[in-house]
Amino acid sequence: MIQRLLFGLILLCTADVFSQYIKGKVVDESQQPLPSATVYYEGTTLATLTDEEGNFNIIYEPKIKRPIVVSYMGYVTAYAENYSVGESLKIIMKQSTNSLREVVIKKDRFTRKEKMAIFKERFLGITSFGLKTVIENEDDIELEYDEEKRMLKAYSVKPLLIINNSLGYKINYELVDFEVQFNGITLHPHAVTNSFYAGYTRFEEIKSSATVERNRAKAYEGSPTHFFRCLANYSWGKDSFQLFVKGGLTSPVNHFTVYKEEDNFKVLVRKQQFPELKGTNITAVFGLLFDEKFQSSVYFYSDAILIDSFGNILNPRDVAFSGAIQFKRLGDTLPLNYGL
Repeated sequence: MIQRLLFGLILLCTADVFSQYIKGKVVDESQQPLPSATVYYEGTTLATLTDEEGNFNIIYEPKIKRPIVVSYMGYVTAYAENYSVGESLKIIMKQSTNSLREVVIKKDRFTRKEKMAIFKERFLGITSFGLKTVIENEDDIELEYDEEKRMLKAYSVKPLLIINNSLGYKINYELVDFEVQFNGITLHPHAVTNSFYAGYTRFEEIKSSATVERNRAKAYEGSPTHFFRCLANYSWGKDSFQLFVKGGLTSPVNHFTVYKEEDNFKVLVRKQQFPELKGTNITAVFGLLFDEKFQSSVYFYSDAILIDSFGNILNPRDVAFSGAIQFKRLGDTLPLNYGL
């Protein structure tokens, strides 16, 4: 037993010698340190806390080109996109106020229960994993239906605390944007024409087992992340995604050109000259078949999209999905470095 402990100690010391760290300090606007602030790489499980003097060290991962996010209760979330091992970051956090958004009190024809149901459907998803995922602080979510725009919006001053036991993660989600567009003054799921959400995500592993690993693999397969990795690396085929135009199987090389730009992939999308696309902002639309049984459609709203090395699209509004793939939402989302 003693030999094992000593061997483990040697390994830990050796790892520490070769590890590199991003260092920094978190303060408020009066330059006072903020202890116990959470510092993490967006979309990953890599995180740390500031000490009593507001200082932090977070391990440097060259392959992770994600923003470093800083979260502290009562303050506006801050982030740093440019950082290096040799430099020390200084993060100045601004205190949040309840007056950041004007709230107009008016009678709403829809109940909170009805609005929450569509929020969960479009945020967590309705797969088996999505339906089992729980938001612990639902009461912090503010839901607003704009009848003029026929749109449901959601806000939260506090991070959403989400438990996904199926995939073994606790997720802290800083909700930045959420909207669901309808084709009428309704909340019926079949009337949804478009939905979008965005935010900062921190994953914490709370469970690990063979079942959890199988669930994670199932959540990844056929997901948007899987598709974007396939697109960036040209890994198409019967064991992955197949591409269709108007019901006919087509070769991706006829529609996409991929360039490597530093740590990102730039995908050029050839514009389709179909009559039904005239007058729309759609560049191209394709059918997708995953595993020869799951059918979806993908809509490109730009002729050039950027995908990072994790398979994460840098502007989510450039691409939209319908069909099987769109049901994989936050309840099926994994850390960005999953499988890499």
